[in-house]
Amino acid sequence: MSLARFRAGAYDLVIFDQAVRSYSRFGPPVSMIKGVHNGFGPGFSVLGDHWSPILATLAPLYWIHDGPETLLVAQAILLALPVPFLWAYVSRTLSGALTASGARRAAYCVSVAYAVSWPIAETVAFDFHEAAFVPPLTAILLERHQAGRPGHVALAAALLLLVKEDMGLLVAGLGLFMITRKDGRRLGAAFVAAGVVTAYATSQILIPHFGGRADYYWAYSALGGDFPSAALHAVTRPGDALGLLVNPPMKARTVALLFLPVLFTAVFSPVTLAAIPLLAERMLASSFPNWWVPHYHYGAFVVVVVFAGGVDGARRLAGHLDALRGRRANAVRGRRANAVQWWAVLTLAVGLASVPFFGFGGLLTPGFHASTERTRAAAHAVAVVPDGARCEAAGNLAPALSGRTETLLWDRTPRWAPWVVADVRRQTFPFVSVKEQSSRVRFLLRHGYRLVFQEDGYRVLRRS
Repeated sequence: MSLARFRAGAYDLVIFDQAVRSYSRFGPPVSMIKGVHNGFGPGFSVLGDHWSPILATLAPLYWIHDGPETLLVAQAILLALPVPFLWAYVSRTLSGALTASGARRAAYCVSVAYAVSWPIAETVAFDFHEAAFVPPLTAILLERHQAGRPGHVALAAALLLLVKEDMGLLVAGLGLFMITRKDGRRLGAAFVAAGVVTAYATSQILIPHFGGRADYYWAYSALGGDFPSAALHAVTRPGDALGLLVNPPMKARTVALLFLPVLFTAVFSPVTLAAIPLLAERMLASSFPNWWVPHYHYGAFVVVVVFAGGVDGARRLAGHLDALRGRRANAVRGRRANAVQWWAVLTLAVGLASVPFFGFGGLLTPGFHASTERTRAAAHAVAVVPDGARCEAAGNLAPALSGRTETLLWDRTPRWAPWVVADVRRQTFPFVSVKEQSSRVRFLLRHGYRLVFQEDGYRVLRRS
């Protein structure tokens, strides 16, 4: 619905659409819109932006339908895939504290709570991202580890390392959790080593090899200009690093919101060690504010770890009832079962209560679904551009064009494409105001473009 109502954006839906389309044609994952706007050139491979070769697995879907809609459907499926694995994990974890039927009921509560949780909602609301691969792979890894299948665990970890360059931190964190178990220390140590090495190799070697820069996403200038200096700063002056974790205060609020869906019980489980490296990566940053706000797709990288840790933590807390003296075994078991069951029900209640406040909340408002004069005008505007043409398009219009045109982002730098589809009523990325957008249209009209369409704030210009 966001795509049909022109709420999706060029950054990042069109970037991924162009890359996967290029894969589907047996080429490198080139994204013209990313390369041109960010100064890398029109032949830029997204492997020079983020190490995400796993995107190639979506290429066959483009042989069925070639367009950004395919990515949105694929993302929805990927985010739903963890449910059966999380259900099995929860059911098995609680089998000692609850009856079989009670464990199953609790597993249903937790699974639904995951599905409606705000990290999932925000990921769905913000177009498409490679983050969608992380919840299913993490859920498979944790459930298979619990089931004693190390081969499956290693395969899931290997696939995680193909999702993004910092997934080495997640794999290393999962290794830290495994080390806490006597039967998992060797595999855990291997995970830590493989994760650290892969994070370094992908960010410092592979990304530059594919045309990117190793320091493009360096966000820790408050600690140092590179990793060695930042690490030395953090070790010699730990107070500065600790201060960054809560400055600005939004960082602390975001972390609290991450653990709220499981009522903070995840902090009592060693499973949560897996999330610490990724959370540190985000919260130690002094630039890229998007990283530490409770929006966008970043919560999806750790959401399954939080839920798995939450159920394990709830079981451990309830287990402390065993320490009560003077109680009969059945009474203790009953008290523990009640605590775990109430935790599962409250987790579901918190998840459902949060729905109106995050990405899924829009679904509850009539305006989200309505077709308006504005959306109809947008449809008319993009229809003016012929198939196969090269065009510069406003961020909210680009997704409707990327499936059939060579789409560039309409930005502050004239690209002199034959077609320009502009918006002079609503601010669009990367402009800072509608006034600036109107000024850009007037500039183009003075420099060889003529107006061929205007309706409800949309302008279509053609170069003479």
